[in-house]
Parts: sequence; structure tokens; C-alpha cells
Amino acid sequence: MAFLRASSTQHNRLLSSLPERDRERLERYLEPVTLKPRQRLEAANRKIEHACFVEEGLVSIVAVEPSKRRQVEIGLVGHEGLTGIPLILGAESSPLEALVQVEGRGRRIPASVLRDFVQESSSLLPCLLRYVSLFADQVQATARANAHGTIEERLARWLLLAQDLLERDELRITHQHLSYALGVRRAGIDPALHDFESSALIASSRRCIAILDRAGLRERANGLYQAPEVK
Repeated sequence: MAFLRASSTQHNRLLSSLPERDRERLERYLEPVTLKPRQRLEAANRKIEHACFVEEGLVSIVAVEPSKRRQVEIGLVGHEGLTGIPLILGAESSPLEALVQVEGRGRRIPASVLRDFVQESSSLLPCLLRYVSLFADQVQATARANAHGTIEERLARWLLLAQDLLERDELRITHQHLSYALGVRRAGIDPALHDFESSALIASSRRCIAILDRAGLRERANGLYQAPEVK
């Protein structure tokens, strides 16, 4: 995959892969939305109002402690998929939250409309379930990384995965938001970022991280990143 300085993605891959009849039915109800950093698309244990087909940017699916003092990302959604996976599985809510990590855009559809279409179309559900399976694989890989990886290894994996999903080398994310994504304190992220920068793996500013050496990051991930994690 060739990575670019600016995203060339214009459409959502999952939406584009649907049978024409299903896609046309969905598109009549899709509403363009802007995705802003830290915007909450789904709240834990609250009714999901919309599913969002992401076209650009990254959305974190996170597990949140009851006290809400700590969260950890279990998966990322980019232009390959959509938020609102519980809707596909017949649920109305989830103990997880969906938070925008990298700004972008997407198209959302009311939850009730998506559920009705899934029930009415014999071809739509299998397509959506294939994405659910792919996302489940990513969640398992993230769980292994969170359980066994150091901060440096997890950070390297996250940057590689984000690069895959955004299809660009520059990630518009603050160090603080990156610490939220990995579920660690900012004080734990900064030394790892400084190490990567001093090793010429990345270039970092306050609101942007540019990936300079993908092969070097894969080495630092120490086996936690298994390409391709997204397809």
C-alpha cells in the first residue's frame, strides 16, 4: 500500500462493497457528518441513535471503567467500516463507547433504518457480518497487545494501524489524545514518542505525528502488529 501525505480516500470501503441495490437503499438515508476530535458517537449503555460509515478520520471503540476515570481502546474504525456494530447484531446499546480520535468525516444513518434494512435484505446482513468478523479479529489483536505489550510496542502498533486506516503518513492527533487511545497516562506516552523521534521513526509536533520509517516501527512493535490487520 502506498501512503500519501494527504488522504486519497473519498468513500467508505464497506459501503462501496455492498450490493448495488442495498447501497442505493442505504444512501437515501445517509446524512453527511463532520467528525471532531473527542466527539462521542456512542455512549456506554445508552441507546445507539446512529451508525456512521466513516469516510475519513479514526474512531476509537473504547471500554470505560464505571468511574469513567480510565478507558482503553479495544479497536479502531476508519474508512473500511462503520460504528454501531451492536445494531448489526440485534442490540440497541453496548457497554462500549465510540469516540473520534482523528478528525474527519462520514455519513450516518438512523439506527432504526439500518435495523429495518438488515431484517428486510437477505444480501445486506452477510456483507455487514463480514466486517464484524474483521473488526473482531482486530479487537483480539488489540487485547493481546494490551495484555502483553510494553507502551513502546503498543504505540508502534497503534501508529501502524492508524496509518493503514488513514492511508497517509501524517496523523492529526495530540499526544494527550494518543494517551487516551492507549489507556495510559500522558507521562508514559511522551518518553516513547521522544525515543521514536530520536530514532528517526517519526516526526512529532503538538498536534501531528508523521511516520517516517514504517519498517522501523514494525520492528519496535515486536510482533504485535500483524499486517494487514485491516483489509
